[in-house]
Amino acid sequence: MIALLSAAIWDYLIADPDSWIHPVQLMGWIIQGCSQFVIQVTAQKSLRRIAGVILGLALILGSSCVGWLIIKGANIIHPWLGTGIEIMLLASCFAGKSLRVAAEAVLDTLKEADLVKARSQLSRYVGRDTENLSETEILRAILETVAENATDGVTAPLFYAIVGLFLPGVGSLPLALGYKAASTLDSMIGYRREPYSDIGWFSAQLEDRLTWIPCRLTVLTLAIFSGKPRQVLAICRRDAIVDPSPNSGWSECVYAAILGVQLGGVNTYGGVVKKKPLLGNGDRPITAEIIYEALKLTRYCFLSWLLLATCYLLLVDG
Repeated sequence: MIALLSAAIWDYLIADPDSWIHPVQLMGWIIQGCSQFVIQVTAQKSLRRIAGVILGLALILGSSCVGWLIIKGANIIHPWLGTGIEIMLLASCFAGKSLRVAAEAVLDTLKEADLVKARSQLSRYVGRDTENLSETEILRAILETVAENATDGVTAPLFYAIVGLFLPGVGSLPLALGYKAASTLDSMIGYRREPYSDIGWFSAQLEDRLTWIPCRLTVLTLAIFSGKPRQVLAICRRDAIVDPSPNSGWSECVYAAILGVQLGGVNTYGGVVKKKPLLGNGDRPITAEIIYEALKLTRYCFLSWLLLATCYLLLVDG
């Protein structure tokens, strides 16, 4: 628990120094190399699916095992070394500060009334085309990114880190790294378009299932924080179920419901126009202040889970 609390503080204050190789980078290199190799050597759907299953399981289980072995080896040298490495690796699984910094970077350029720079800055963090976005659309894109990544980048890794605390001999790091591997697989190859529809099918399905519980717990926690849980959950039950994603629709919708804004609508990806379901009532326009409110909600949710886990463990140990 000390390592987990320290990792949370590390992520809030420091996050990931640019000069360090991030574990997700290593995962990305493996995914990129393996997936491109499979795509080049075979066009058979069945073989690509089998390769996708092998890649997914190998990376997720491998990341968990490597994390476990690193901590065990470091603890043999000295317990403080093991704790220090665990803190750094655990902090890399949380994207709280990275998400906040990314949102603030785009908001800062909007304050300068530089739409060209804001679009360019935004393109580093979102998959949609940004070249022709208006200020209103940029603000929506930022908020949707903050809302969606609140679950898979912040609360879901924390959920699995907490679960790991209750598994004897496992600990927080292996499960958090395993989930991070699943999330990275989904973000890189979990698409319903060629050439990834077959090799990425397993990873996309598995990530959906791994995120399902932490996503619903996030929605419930934020609804309670809002002070109007029945109203917020009613909007989520009305709108989130229409979204094709079993998780991102709920994650975005709870923020839209609490903040009184509307998310979704028309986006363009690689020149292809896609219309996403509308989420929320849209009683307020999206502003920079609302985006900062969303970032606070994510932080409060993260901290509340940490507090509950800490109190429970103290009661059990006591």
